[in-house]
Amino acid sequence: MKKIISFVFVLQLAILPAFSMSRAEKATAPVSPEIKQSVSQICEGNFIAAGEIAKKVNGENSQASKILAIVEDYNKLDKTIKEKREKAYQELIAQLKKFEAEEEAYELSKKNPKTEETPKNEKSNGKGLFGKKSEPNSVSAEPNEPNEPNLLEVFPVIVKARDYATESEKASVLEIPYVKKTIERAKKAAAEYQSKGDYLDALLFCYSWLAALYEDDKSYTEIKEQLEDKAIIKGSMQDSPCESTKDRYERINPEILVRTLDMLEYGYVEPFRLSDMAEKAFKRMNYLAEVLSTSEYADPAKSEPNKNKDAITFKFEKDGIPKFIVGINDLNKAYLSDPVVSISKDQYVKMFKSVLALNASTIKLPEQIVIWHFGDASLNSLDPHTTVIWPRQVEDFEKSMTNEFTGIGVEISKDNGLLKAVSLVPGAPAYFSGIDAGDIIEQVNGESTKDMTITCAVSKITGPAGTKVKLMVRRPDQEKGREIEITRAKIVVPTIRGWSRDENGNWLYFVDETEKIGYVRITQFSATTAADLNKAITQLEGQGLRALVLDLRFNTGGYLQSAADITDLFVEKGVMVSTQPRVGLPTWETAEKKGTHPNYPLVILINSSSASASEIVSGALSDKAYARATLVGEQSYGKGSVQTISDYPGSGAQLKYTMAYYHLPSGQRVNDRWAQQKQNKKDWGVMPNLKFAMTTEEMKNMLEIERDNDVLAAADHKENGTKLKRHNLQETLSSDYQLDMAILVAKAKLIISGLK
Repeated sequence: MKKIISFVFVLQLAILPAFSMSRAEKATAPVSPEIKQSVSQICEGNFIAAGEIAKKVNGENSQASKILAIVEDYNKLDKTIKEKREKAYQELIAQLKKFEAEEEAYELSKKNPKTEETPKNEKSNGKGLFGKKSEPNSVSAEPNEPNEPNLLEVFPVIVKARDYATESEKASVLEIPYVKKTIERAKKAAAEYQSKGDYLDALLFCYSWLAALYEDDKSYTEIKEQLEDKAIIKGSMQDSPCESTKDRYERINPEILVRTLDMLEYGYVEPFRLSDMAEKAFKRMNYLAEVLSTSEYADPAKSEPNKNKDAITFKFEKDGIPKFIVGINDLNKAYLSDPVVSISKDQYVKMFKSVLALNASTIKLPEQIVIWHFGDASLNSLDPHTTVIWPRQVEDFEKSMTNEFTGIGVEISKDNGLLKAVSLVPGAPAYFSGIDAGDIIEQVNGESTKDMTITCAVSKITGPAGTKVKLMVRRPDQEKGREIEITRAKIVVPTIRGWSRDENGNWLYFVDETEKIGYVRITQFSATTAADLNKAITQLEGQGLRALVLDLRFNTGGYLQSAADITDLFVEKGVMVSTQPRVGLPTWETAEKKGTHPNYPLVILINSSSASASEIVSGALSDKAYARATLVGEQSYGKGSVQTISDYPGSGAQLKYTMAYYHLPSGQRVNDRWAQQKQNKKDWGVMPNLKFAMTTEEMKNMLEIERDNDVLAAADHKENGTKLKRHNLQETLSSDYQLDMAILVAKAKLIISGLK
């Protein structure tokens, strides 16, 4: 097998050992054209049409009877879904009316200062109308705080109502007078937050919601992106519990960006305009000036804990901001006056150095900050996947590439400010340490986890193999914690999962024991994924597997080689995927017959978070060249490009850049979301054969059940009286309509598969 040395997204190469398997027995019952047509209709989601065709077949035909049974199951499922969604929609509309009534009562209370009653939206938790702390029973917000309803309660209801609405009802939700009034108030509040430099609050209370509600309105998306940029700028100049700003920018120098340009000119997937990069960089510099104008400096060595949290930890000259803005605008005019002819690399470098000199003579920020933001914004103009990995970021990036790290092997989450152990990795140090799923981690090496982000906590818990970490943990039903010392070791996170675990922690794979339909979820494409998948389905085949559902939902990618190896498990020969760089020869992966699994029905689940390597596998196996799999779910993410890593920038930095686009077996390119959106198109990624979308709330419920079923706990769970929460197959399927649909498709394909 010819190996491609580049990768997709962030994982590493793997070579799958060859193996062989016997073929499943074939049944001899003939399949009529009508039956084939019915099954084809089911695979496209046309269940009613499939039933009508099947009814025309001889009444004693067992195949037709099976199809009609599948259609009946679909009708029951469809009815259940519609009834649940209609009920949820009506409840949400009623909730909006309740909010409106409460708001009217609140407005009335403002007109009558003697009113003692606490508005219901404020409840008894002492939180103001924005969910922020205020005085109980007060009818006014804190000084200078926007005096509006609690948008964090109202907006989720609006979004859910629109999500549950039928297509004909969606537009009407946004026309409800109370909804329109809420949106206007949110905009007003966001403007006030922005004026004070509270960019995250402007996002939280307004524009993150409006961008979700008005997906086709570019203006809201643009404002959201601007606020995100400004929030990133502000956060980049503040210390975090796990990283000081001094450490964050160590070893950054101008030469990194200059050498990055050299590498991009040689290897980037297509020609690019340096003027476009400069335009984005100038915009970021103006954002930087705006953020500084609403910020204050606080010496981290002298600042009190939890005080001046919004202050930045770099000294700068506030009086120099106006001159900096004028200088940036002058450079913009000088270098970008020609809309047609782009500047050269030499001009870009000269311009870049002029910006550094301007900073030194005006606002006097540390040079590294300006370099970081100038470079980050410049590369963002190319595509979202091309970026400089600055020296301090390299270690974390390499962990994500390999899906391997040295730590203790515990999955953590943050819930209501508490750091929790969610699940354990089999055989890892945490599994034998006394910590268990559900435990609260209160301290790491004596430091409180209260204000730690998950990323920060991970960085403190992980460390070199053989070193120790001390955790203060407590059971959720106990008040007193206990200290546990754990020795770190190399951890490889498994990427193959079933629908649940048995009492011994082993995965359960069959979702239909009668029809022997298996289910395997791939969480990421790592170095071991193909071999682990092969092991799992070989085990299932030994237990009578007749059809398989592969779940690639929420799988954001991995190695290109891993994706090719997995595709090779189901294809006997031919090109599976090819890549076309701008410079150099095309590369491709071809399948080998040896080790190919039987041709049983294969259904693949995808959604908008299935990206990169997930799109290669789903796209290749459903491609017309093979038509090996049927896709169920939603349009995939749309990452049709291949990235590679270079350390050419030097000083410990790396460059991740897009070097090629990939093509499916038929030669079709997987369109990139970012490029399509720039052209106001939506034809990106891989399209499902059977399109079925779940609402955000339905997906949330499904993921909660999935999380419960995924949990691996240590043996002492029985001793401390904590019982793991598991969901049976019926509960799992009732929460996952897409999986239910996939099983119906697998059953239909079994009818014409010829397998006994």
